[in-house]
Amino acid sequence: MPQLVKGGKHAFAWTVVGGLGEIRISPEALAEYKLGDGTRLYLMPASRTSGGFVVGERGRILDSPIGSLINAHHELRSCRVSEGESILLGANRYCWVTLRKGCIVVPTSTLRFFDVYAGSRLLAVRGSGLAISHIVRGPIVEEAKKHPEIEVFSTES
Repeated sequence: MPQLVKGGKHAFAWTVVGGLGEIRISPEALAEYKLGDGTRLYLMPASRTSGGFVVGERGRILDSPIGSLINAHHELRSCRVSEGESILLGANRYCWVTLRKGCIVVPTSTLRFFDVYAGSRLLAVRGSGLAISHIVRGPIVEEAKKHPEIEVFSTES
């Protein structure tokens, strides 16, 4: 996993969003964050600069400071809303999905809230120990474009 600049972010991979909102998570990211088949994940907005979303394991998120926001919304906390359905909490959208065979599927109607569309190329980067960032723009993405060694995943690979 390349470090983009000295002291900067580490990139796992690029991933291309499939036509039905399928997103492959790099095997390296799955291993580092200990995510396995059937794991429920929360999607939350990434920074305004980078766009995209962060994806983290349900239990870890609920036990974190951001978890207080989700814990206050019983339907989202207990995953009683439909999988992939976006819920507005404060000024941002959140949803939950299940990891299946290294992929998540997020409805395209939900992805648009994260400024992500079918065919978007997301850069998966190491975030905190809490979640993997999948970003679409900004200085980190521009730097990553200079690194041809970063692997590209799609739902066909």
